[in-house]
Amino acid sequence: MSKSRLFWGAAVTAAAAGTVMSSCAGDGLLTPNGNASGDAVLAGHAAVAAFESIPTSTLESVRAGYRIYYGHTSHGSQIMTGLAMLAQQDADYAPPQFHEPGGDLGENGDVTWANTTRAFLDAHPGEYNVVMWSWCGGVSSNTEAGIDTYLNTMAQLEQEYPDVIFIYMTGHLDGTGPDGNLYARNNQIRAFTQAHDKVLFDFADIESFDPAGNYYPDGSDACEWCAAWCAAHTCPGCGSCAHSHCFNCYLKGKAFWWMMAQLAAR
Repeated sequence: MSKSRLFWGAAVTAAAAGTVMSSCAGDGLLTPNGNASGDAVLAGHAAVAAFESIPTSTLESVRAGYRIYYGHTSHGSQIMTGLAMLAQQDADYAPPQFHEPGGDLGENGDVTWANTTRAFLDAHPGEYNVVMWSWCGGVSSNTEAGIDTYLNTMAQLEQEYPDVIFIYMTGHLDGTGPDGNLYARNNQIRAFTQAHDKVLFDFADIESFDPAGNYYPDGSDACEWCAAWCAAHTCPGCGSCAHSHCFNCYLKGKAFWWMMAQLAAR
């Protein structure tokens, strides 16, 4: 495997957050001030900026080489909406194949999602080689022990299915800011993924920076800055971005493509 790719927003040291919007919540992030080591793939707001550099041949490799099992509820659908927006703009960004079971990562030690994953992979041996689950509001209310359960369960699944890539995820912003529980729990996830060379899709980091690099540590998953940004810049529209602004979905679609491009380049 290749050297680490850090397009995340941070080494594990400092600051982020958001405001509760809808029945699900989340928050967190770090400022961009470090480098990862090993084979970590950490996709955050800087991955969005790197999106334009993805070669068309890599997009084709991702579609040909990856089938993705992605468990999510409404917040997790933001990635799918963003991918659809990109594909509508340019057919080169037609997404790879997904299977999308309902459900999310729960909270406080719930591992229902892990058993669902095992059942699916066992019933479809060799057919899917990427697994990702998103949070709803489960990080905001979680405990250190509950996040440890999530991290350890993901690591156990990696041991059980060595030919499958498991993508970790942070919780979305909830407005509690750098002093909130979400910030601490997201940094717990970030620290683990960086230390153990995991793949992380950093929901909160993407929500916390506009394309100019301005940082919004106290925003929510509604992406308040998105409205101001799109009032001053041309932004693509969508029918609906669950709980948020279409531009937030769009950025997450870009970050997802960048992340998959890094996996294809390994």
